[in-house]
Amino acid sequence: MRPINSMIEFKQIIGRGTRLYEGKEYFTIYDFVKAHHLFNDPEWDGDPIEVSEGGDKAFPPIASNPPPEAKQPRAEYEAKKKVRVKLRDGKERSIRHISVTTFWGPDGKPISAAEFLTLLFGQLPEFFRDEDELRALWSLPDTRKKLLEGLAEKGFGKEQLGEMQKIIDAENSDLFDVLAHVAFAMQPISREERASAAHREVHERFSDKQQAFLDFVLAHYVQEGVEELEQEKLTKLLRLKYHDSIPDAVADLGGDINAIRNLFSGFQRYLYQGICAQGA
Repeated sequence: MRPINSMIEFKQIIGRGTRLYEGKEYFTIYDFVKAHHLFNDPEWDGDPIEVSEGGDKAFPPIASNPPPEAKQPRAEYEAKKKVRVKLRDGKERSIRHISVTTFWGPDGKPISAAEFLTLLFGQLPEFFRDEDELRALWSLPDTRKKLLEGLAEKGFGKEQLGEMQKIIDAENSDLFDVLAHVAFAMQPISREERASAAHREVHERFSDKQQAFLDFVLAHYVQEGVEELEQEKLTKLLRLKYHDSIPDAVADLGGDINAIRNLFSGFQRYLYQGICAQGA
């Protein structure tokens, strides 16, 4: 456990413990480095409550050393308790009940994951009207980037969407699946499934050498996520595949670097066409 270096960090830790949810009656702070002595602040903390040696109904006795099982995840978190959220379209979305995840509302105040999901649902019609438009925007690096920038300006940045990805059990999926699930209640599919469907299209439409490069790109997408499909990543991928020789890449893939950019952008629509989005 790393030492606590500031009062602000110490107060943040205490603040996390005070977050409420159904069934939570108390929390325990294990202070291995005696930080509470260093950061004692009666005006903030109030007077300490005396707890009898045997404890009481609300508070368990405080152990001098934490029991071994205290270091293990609690059973209720392992079970990934679900909360169902019904939105204005009449359909329900299931999210994990995670008290330690904090989202922020437009007024800068912390809100729950369910409240964040509801806010995101209300904003998405400003960016696309239906599933087809979402797929079209997401299928090209330039329009996908503009969509993400617009969402970030509204308070729905990549970090927040990444947290929502965890909460809807879509960590192995694409950020596309987060937006499609929130907007249209579509079931997320894994990046591996999506890449497998695109692989079939690639092998029907491109030359052998182009297939080899695009399969390489798909492997990186599955491993790392949609960020690997940004235009800014193309040079890195070419250097990795062709051992730092861009001329070899041009010779293999044909045309010039602009033709390769078009190849890299154009093939991405096969990841997000309807059959893939429906998980078929």
